[in-house]
Amino acid sequence: MLTFGLGTGGTPAAAAVACPSGVESDFNGDGARDTVVADPEATVGGVARGGEVHVVYGGGKGTVTLSQALDNVPGGPEVNDRFGSSLAVYDADLDGCSDLVIGTPYEDLGTVPDAGVVQLFYGSTAGLNAGSKAVKEFYQGADQALNGGPEAEDWLGYAVAAGKTSAGQPYLLIGVPGESVGTVEDAGAIHYVAGTAQTATMTHQDTEIGGAVTGVAEVDDRFGSTLAATPTHFAVGTPGEALGTAPFAGGVGLFTHTLTSGYPKPTGGLGQDQDTIGGAEEVGDQFGAALAMVPYRASGATSTTESLLAVGTPGEDLSTTTDAGAVQVFRLTAAGAHSEIMWIDQNTADVDQESEAGDFFGKRLAAVNTSPNATSTAATTRLAIGVPGEESSEEHAEKGGVQIVPLVGAPGASDEWIDPGYGVPGIPAPRQLAGLSLAATPSLLYVGMPYGPAEGRAVHGFPWNVASGGAPTVTLKPGEGGIPATGTAFGATVR
Repeated sequence: MLTFGLGTGGTPAAAAVACPSGVESDFNGDGARDTVVADPEATVGGVARGGEVHVVYGGGKGTVTLSQALDNVPGGPEVNDRFGSSLAVYDADLDGCSDLVIGTPYEDLGTVPDAGVVQLFYGSTAGLNAGSKAVKEFYQGADQALNGGPEAEDWLGYAVAAGKTSAGQPYLLIGVPGESVGTVEDAGAIHYVAGTAQTATMTHQDTEIGGAVTGVAEVDDRFGSTLAATPTHFAVGTPGEALGTAPFAGGVGLFTHTLTSGYPKPTGGLGQDQDTIGGAEEVGDQFGAALAMVPYRASGATSTTESLLAVGTPGEDLSTTTDAGAVQVFRLTAAGAHSEIMWIDQNTADVDQESEAGDFFGKRLAAVNTSPNATSTAATTRLAIGVPGEESSEEHAEKGGVQIVPLVGAPGASDEWIDPGYGVPGIPAPRQLAGLSLAATPSLLYVGMPYGPAEGRAVHGFPWNVASGGAPTVTLKPGEGGIPATGTAFGATVR
């Protein structure tokens, strides 16, 4: 076992002369996928909710614990920083080793509270944050890579997404949902960081360079609260968007990675006030509060240039069932045109469970396409839907659960259900909020269990084709496998 972080230190043994290309989430270049588990509420060096991030190397090659208490990490832990609130993985410098993006949206910058910061930790054959490249910081300031000045409660880094475009260029998306646009507070914005040069531009709902972004910047829109992307497209959630007289009805902005003067191209937007989109705009729907996107190849297509986008609406009322929640799935063409192809809730034909008030179905989403270079099917495109308000009895209020459905075809044709005590190890208990932490890898769906009884706090990896109530094939827990036996909300974020 190797550990690095609070207390003792060390680095994983060099795994290769040079990092191999093509292996996702491989920080040390050994060809094995690595896993990242954050505990943003962890006490670090006596500082409450400073936050820490654990990296578990594939192949049993050790663990690394990252925090702002490390000498080679800028800043220092402060109360309520919540380092690790958001995570993304991509190859920022195209050296073949994956790099880790960590968001700390409640970081104070000088006297500016909760301005937020994003830090990029580089991988190398010596391990993550163990090579020659120093941690790269992204925050707003006149002399910084990100334009705009830091303001109180900007929450920069509340959401992050990253990857490689279809042209092979790395990109990083940084959400700033508390950004003021002019005098409009909490309108929100995103930063698009392009290429290995890491050229950054800010986009918000009043931006018109490269095309007009859908909507208008308004108080409490919170554009940038959620992000999802594929090599062709990306989507930006605006769960606070007011539609007509309905505040917090929600919306989603759509973009491609095509750049004009560094700005991504907007292609339209989604909202339940549109005739071609199911549902009706209602107060507190929060359409766009969760997003997941995967590449899509239609039957007969010779390349993968389209995407499937799942949009969570956890506040959706189903008839008289308040806050039951729903998920809508959209097909995006190469040019960005959209069409709705599926509506999913727990009243949908043959879908397991039943809709209940306060389920918040769709509060979190994770999706996968296990064969992106082949025709997409129900077996290869799967969607995990978090239902953190689900309860099996009054004794187990907000136990939570996870619904797994196909993204192609009827959602009830091959759906599965897991929850604490039924697939998810542990004893059912109140406020476990299962489904509040989800992450997708090509082979596994990760379900984080950061809340509830301490002995049940863990991250479990399930095969995407798991049967209802099936057991995980991977479990990561504090105090096991080299992971420190510390923390408060282990698994709140996973990648």
